[in-house]
Amino acid sequence: MGEDQRILARITEMVDDERRLRDAVASGEIDSTTEHQRLGELERELDRCWDLLRQRRAKSEFGDDPDGARARPSSQVEGYLE
Repeated sequence: MGEDQRILARITEMVDDERRLRDAVASGEIDSTTEHQRLGELERELDRCWDLLRQRRAKSEFGDDPDGARARPSSQVEGYLE
């Protein structure tokens, strides 16, 4: 369960980073181009973390070893349909 907590902590950090970026652009510290670039990177990494966490939970639920879950490339994770 420690790995799941580590992933959740990383997700929380990235959400906090998103807020800081939005605040920085609102206050004029950074421009919107920089914000969009950084937000895009954060969103892709967040998607990868959520995907990994879902994989781990599914493996646990069905009796498999959650440590067998692997982070997938953002190109694969971003291609999922909702």
